[in-house]
Amino acid sequence: MTLMHIPVCGDIGVEMHPDTDQHIRVESGQALVRMGECRENLCESQHIRAGDGVFVPRGTWHNIINTGHCPLKLSSIYAPPQHPKGTIHRTKADAMD
Repeated sequence: MTLMHIPVCGDIGVEMHPDTDQHIRVESGQALVRMGECRENLCESQHIRAGDGVFVPRGTWHNIINTGHCPLKLSSIYAPPQHPKGTIHRTKADAMD
């Protein structure tokens, strides 16, 4: 499980996990989730808010964009686990390294 804090107008960045299913839940705030079969064509989109969840199947390109006026807080569960226990990324840039 990971917890994410996305600033106003920020996003998680377009990504895809080839071997991992993911469930993302909005803990607070509101967002736009975009998904698709390729990085250049995220053709599915849906507005989500606190309490909503999104299932992202392995191999699906996706991004979540904060569309609200306050930080977006997300929790994410990966299967199998994506990050070793205790991993902390203070910034989005740290998570990309």
